[in-house]
Amino acid sequence: MATRAKAKRTSYIAVPSAIIRSLSSTSIPGGFHLPSPPKKSSRRFLHCRSLLLLLLFLAAAVGLGVSLLLDPILPCPQLRLPSSRPFSFSPASPAASQVEFWRQPDGMGYVPCLDFSDEYRAAGAAAARAGRRNKYLLVVVSGGLNQQRNQIVDAVVIARILGAALVVPVLQVNVIWGDESEFGDVFDLEHFKRVLADDVKVVSSLPSTHIMTRPVQEKQTPLQVSPDWIRSRYMKRLNREGVLLLRSLDSRLSKDLPSDLQKLRCKVAFHALRFAAPIQELGNKLASRMRSHGPYLALHLRLEKDVWVRTGCLPGLGPEFDAAVEEERKLKPKLLTGRSNITFHDRKLAGLCPLNAGEVTRLLKALGAPPDARIYWAGGEPFGGRDALLPLTRHFPNLFNKDDLALPGELEPFANRSSFLAAVDYVVCEQSDVFLPSHGGNMGHLMRGHRAFSGHRKYITPNKRQMLPYLMHHGALPEVELDRILKELHRGSLGQPEPRTEKSDKDVTAYPVPECMCNSTSSSSKA
Repeated sequence: MATRAKAKRTSYIAVPSAIIRSLSSTSIPGGFHLPSPPKKSSRRFLHCRSLLLLLLFLAAAVGLGVSLLLDPILPCPQLRLPSSRPFSFSPASPAASQVEFWRQPDGMGYVPCLDFSDEYRAAGAAAARAGRRNKYLLVVVSGGLNQQRNQIVDAVVIARILGAALVVPVLQVNVIWGDESEFGDVFDLEHFKRVLADDVKVVSSLPSTHIMTRPVQEKQTPLQVSPDWIRSRYMKRLNREGVLLLRSLDSRLSKDLPSDLQKLRCKVAFHALRFAAPIQELGNKLASRMRSHGPYLALHLRLEKDVWVRTGCLPGLGPEFDAAVEEERKLKPKLLTGRSNITFHDRKLAGLCPLNAGEVTRLLKALGAPPDARIYWAGGEPFGGRDALLPLTRHFPNLFNKDDLALPGELEPFANRSSFLAAVDYVVCEQSDVFLPSHGGNMGHLMRGHRAFSGHRKYITPNKRQMLPYLMHHGALPEVELDRILKELHRGSLGQPEPRTEKSDKDVTAYPVPECMCNSTSSSSKA
């Protein structure tokens, strides 16, 4: 019996993790082991097998060394596979939940669908014949990059409603960042003109016949106006004067427009507004570096001081930082964008505050994000510096932004150009496998729509109102139970198709179903 027991023993060989990864790209369940040969085996067999194992081990080691030498040069060594981390398997391995984290939502067969009606096309041709070139719309767009993009989208639609040519929009100098970028610096102007050629005539400047014309200027356009309101308000004066000047277009045009105009919005947002080549090229390089060893997550973190001031929220970094935010708010009360009669605590519970780094970390852990996940974070410098990100970096050490990824000199052409840097962030985030915003806002809304339009790639919408009561009293729940609750709260918030008909107060550029996307499965089955 003792002899049989010895024959059943298993010999384990400890192999560094990098060697195993080089031998196989898949997990090896149950531990990496080789059974001992039966006792009756000859010494020669044992010697040959030992020699074979040694040769395999040396070959793998040499292969790993060569692969590291040939590995693309990255500015941040953290992106390389760790070679010193011990390799072990646990019976309760989180591999399944980690695979689930990277899984994309079911797009339900929805694909982009921008087929304009015959009436729309005929109206465009008629407007051109009637002298569209003799009527011009001038617009000045303000705010940050993504706020400007929303206004440019609506400027194109208004030009179409009026049958006017659109002069290339003027980007107002941002009062916070002092960015003096022009449209052609940030966007591909020729592409913009070419894509919209059948919808709206885009010109670089007013012709000489209109330079001395005094434009009709609307100082205060009401919110959510309809196409009929625009025609009745401006058409007669535009026909007479030839030039109309509009400012502050943010949310001035109704979110509910005729189908063709909604499709035009999507065409501008997702096709015409392509970033200028230098921005696109750098964004593609950074995205490639993030993806060099697998999928990556992008976070849009709204942790800047002005965000805490405007939202009426506190960063939670300690009394000194909270006091600085409250003092700034007292000095500039007009910056507060929400109701001033509710406390910080009530604002947070109402979902009006950005998630801080600790709350983002807790949500990602509950949703199964692996600790070695590569994470790109977009946004300005956090209030409190990099210390504000410590809750994230403690659990997810592979955290990078454009400064970490860029090679020396790559960001120099974009210095002091906030629009350029925000555009680079947008490119890297748009290409990520998973995206999560810590707060709402223009970038989050455009990213939601862009990812939906590109095939409903995973987009995590933090369910702040329901999750924060649990996070603020997390000590009352076991860790496993809190994970289960957070995961359940977000089961339907992972980028699945969400019809705008159920969210009629939302922009079609955030919810392109059903106006800008068709269900190909349903269409084919009906056919």
